[in-house]
Amino acid sequence: MKSSITRALPLALAIPLALMAGNALAHGNVQCPKYPKAEWRPHTELQEKLVKDGWTVRRMEKTDTCYEVYGKDPQGKRVEAFFDPKTFERVEEK
Repeated sequence: MKSSITRALPLALAIPLALMAGNALAHGNVQCPKYPKAEWRPHTELQEKLVKDGWTVRRMEKTDTCYEVYGKDPQGKRVEAFFDPKTFERVEEK
């Protein structure tokens, strides 16, 4: 006979996974233009530009078509922002 803890464990694991999946889909409406990787400017160049503009960059990631930046904007607001890898223009959700 299984204990109630053993039966509850799958549910306890499923809830955080479902929440993470929801967060992953939260930015599904961001569409950066598609460029060959050879045309992408270095992410370090974007980071330097953002810091110069008053951003605090905590982490950067590459998606298939965008640079994704986690940090604080110049107003101090915590953000997850997407940038065009060729022009460095911010891409907003549609």
